[in-house]
Amino acid sequence: MRRISPTLVGDVNRTAVLALIAQQSPISRSDIARRLALSPATVTAATRNLLERGLITVVERAPSRGGRPALLLGLVASAAHALGVKIAADHLVGVRVDLDANALDSFEGPFDAAGPQALADLAGILKPHVARSTDGQPSLLGSGLGVPGIAADGLGGVTSPVLGWDSLAIAERLEHELDVPVLIDNDVNTLAIAERLYGRGRSTDHFLTVTIGRGVGLGIVVGGDVYRGANGGAGEFGHVAVVDDGPLCECGKRGCLEALVADPALVREGQALGVLARGEGVDHLRALANEGDERARAIYRAAGGTLGRAVANLVNVLSPERVFVSGEGTQAWAHLADSFDSALKESLFAPFRDTRVEIDPWDDARWAKGAAALVLRATFVPTLVQREPDESVRARLAQGETLIRAGSVG
Repeated sequence: MRRISPTLVGDVNRTAVLALIAQQSPISRSDIARRLALSPATVTAATRNLLERGLITVVERAPSRGGRPALLLGLVASAAHALGVKIAADHLVGVRVDLDANALDSFEGPFDAAGPQALADLAGILKPHVARSTDGQPSLLGSGLGVPGIAADGLGGVTSPVLGWDSLAIAERLEHELDVPVLIDNDVNTLAIAERLYGRGRSTDHFLTVTIGRGVGLGIVVGGDVYRGANGGAGEFGHVAVVDDGPLCECGKRGCLEALVADPALVREGQALGVLARGEGVDHLRALANEGDERARAIYRAAGGTLGRAVANLVNVLSPERVFVSGEGTQAWAHLADSFDSALKESLFAPFRDTRVEIDPWDDARWAKGAAALVLRATFVPTLVQREPDESVRARLAQGETLIRAGSVG
């Protein structure tokens, strides 16, 4: 049986305390001890360390009920920051955030993921933003990348048919070029992480994030953390088989959910029915539906019903507390909603019929913020299963103590 070192336990305790303060501030030491089931002495030691490092501060005193008023602690959001980048086949979107996930600045531009010099091009795009983020700024903890594909344990081996990448080890290359930790995950997982840390999922231990648009994705949060499966590929919801001998999917199989409800599938159906002319895309299909075109609306109704049944199957298997639906495809939710809701209710196992499904408005920058949350998670989420990328971010935070104190204490 592996023995856990006192140093590791101390790191976990400090990380747990920092995470709770980030989520619940202002909060007293006694409340921290109660919520985390830690001794007062352990909490005092952890908060003293965090105060010395400038990561937390005393924000106010709680009203006294007799005796000395309790000090309330809060996060120093400006003490450090992170970059987040959402990578698509033809462009990328980036954002710099503070420890509280507040966006400080953003950038976007073209990017040819399938190009012969894709990694060199990516490093070249990111270098100026890394340099600007480290020039006279508090500690840059690292850069998170969200990709539409499988990132093996966050260590950089990325497989993405959408990007044309096959087991591409990009983290090591980018870390060498940028000189900061680089963490990579499926882009839907990064959305789920952001939802858990800063969104409506912060008080929910079990939820699903489903995305629709160019593809169909799934992020699974179990017990408060993202579930990735044995090889980092959990969540390939778009490639579950829905119908026999259905349309051909990008993955090479027929009848996948993605081949029936993703934007390219809707466009293909629209062109086959004569609703769309050659070269017209999903934006035109949505516009036609908005204008009342019944054939366009029928395409969305069919997709909504298929998606509703598929999501119901997820709920029946995983029993989440909530389901969040996001992605660019939600721009057409008005035309998907009725058939989705009907199919969902008909297909849910009776005990799960009260499961809440909530629709997130589409915002491209949220994906980049989700990628930044990948770095913030490594800072905030305590775990005894240490992952190399997480450790590199925490080491970066420790190395930046002098800068943090200079920039945020006093």
